[in-house]
Amino acid sequence: MDPRVVLIGKSGCHLCDNARLIIAKVCDELGETWGELSILDDPQLADQYFESIPVVMIDGKIHDKWRVDEARFRSALMK
Repeated sequence: MDPRVVLIGKSGCHLCDNARLIIAKVCDELGETWGELSILDDPQLADQYFESIPVVMIDGKIHDKWRVDEARFRSALMK
């Protein structure tokens, strides 16, 4: 089963690190699944999202780019 939330980013990206912390915290609290894809491992993702990371997807749709607002992210998952 695919995770409900996907973080698209890369290692060494401080914005991705911040997003990862928020996603892990909120998903753990709400019992949601999440996963991560790296633009360094996928040329198609790199072409599509290189200048937008981190990108947070919920249910296959873009929720946020660059920064993740914890309250907004939590609210989106509770819908």
